[in-house]
Amino acid sequence: MPVRVAEASAPSQTSGSNGGQTAPPACTLLSVGQAFSGTQNVSSMQKDEAWRVNVRIQGCDLEHGYLCGTMEALNVPMADTPVVTFWEGEIVDTKNYTFFTGKWEATPDDDIRHWTKFPSFSALLSQVEVDGGKSLDLSNYPYIFMRWKEQYFVNVGTDCGLTIAGFYYVCFSCSDGSINGFYYDPNSSPFQKLELKSTNGERSGFSFSSYELR
Repeated sequence: MPVRVAEASAPSQTSGSNGGQTAPPACTLLSVGQAFSGTQNVSSMQKDEAWRVNVRIQGCDLEHGYLCGTMEALNVPMADTPVVTFWEGEIVDTKNYTFFTGKWEATPDDDIRHWTKFPSFSALLSQVEVDGGKSLDLSNYPYIFMRWKEQYFVNVGTDCGLTIAGFYYVCFSCSDGSINGFYYDPNSSPFQKLELKSTNGERSGFSFSSYELR
């Protein structure tokens, strides 16, 4: 969603740089067509505010550490209609992507500050500080870490008063399909929290519009 401008067991380590890693666990809850619903807290010093958010995965390629989808914000005060964006994601698998972002104005210190907000990351911290986690084997870790970067607005123009300049640090739970994330953009309120739960088992209570992606 665009934003206004303003305990698991320890993973094993593999020998050598990038040697022997396999893809993250193949979670059935992280696949094409899966839907999630929840909120993003966009509170600032001026006021408390949260947007209702729906996410649907449109593509997923674990081998190459890639996924993509749409994000729909339902109650954005300055918008007359729900705001939908298309995003692409990087799965931290230590083969295609590490915990260090290396772009989007994020430094390694920014990365550590955001990843450490996830309790499930604590077992990984010491090795990530050394090499971004390149020597970790995450194939059996019960959480999948990702970055989601919004690419464009689907149903509104860029003059809608919102920005998609930043990106999300994301933690996905393989056990229940819950998603937690934190938005990073130096020009927006820090640590805007995204909280989503899988809704595919509750289709009667969840509606998601269809959009043609260009």
